[in-house]
Amino acid sequence: MANQEILKLKDISRFYKVGTEIVKALNSVSMSIARNEFVALMGASGSGKSTMMNILGCLDTATAGTYHLNGTDVSKMTDNELADIRNREIGFIFQTFNLLPRSTALENVMLPLIYAGVTKADRQKTATETLGRVQLADRMNHRPNELSGGQRQRVAIARALVNSPSIVLADEPTGNLDSKTSVEIMGLLEDIHRQGNTIIVVTHEEDIAKHAHRIIRLKDGRIESDKMNENIVTVSSYQTETV
Repeated sequence: MANQEILKLKDISRFYKVGTEIVKALNSVSMSIARNEFVALMGASGSGKSTMMNILGCLDTATAGTYHLNGTDVSKMTDNELADIRNREIGFIFQTFNLLPRSTALENVMLPLIYAGVTKADRQKTATETLGRVQLADRMNHRPNELSGGQRQRVAIARALVNSPSIVLADEPTGNLDSKTSVEIMGLLEDIHRQGNTIIVVTHEEDIAKHAHRIIRLKDGRIESDKMNENIVTVSSYQTETV
């Protein structure tokens, strides 16, 4: 079902002890995101945005509250269980690309499939198809230093998609790109969303958030606003060769 919940947070809090002080990074946050939504998560430094991303991405666990991801309660999982669900359910896109410098684009995209125990032949086939999806079939044997910034981010997007995750979680995906390339990458994310993927973009840039269909703003560890975007900005087309 198109409106089926893919994730649900209920009364999520994350407290840190800094010396004798307790820092409330998130304070009793509740929200849900439906399958195939395109959401921007916004907030200034100290808003709890990064902590929220880490919890959504199963990189950290909450101090209190529950988090259901694709029907599974991940709130009390062990580190190994969290690692397994990250690989199966979440595709990460990072600002700094996080590619292995000595590996080709194809090898970088195949990496999650290795962890998933996919055979070598199937890894190569799936990774090749996924690179084609982001218009990089002709660059699959290039290493990151042989690619432009936009091409490196496309490799990172292909790696995020290769396991057919429940959620694509993009952390400042255009932060290291110029404005023209940023628009083209957002156009690619729009295409991926149209193909049925759930996308959460963590950003502090209003121009990037405007591409999302829903914008959630955090302030002081709480949700300040959660609204549908009535003025969605779309990229009508992009030319891969210019990236």
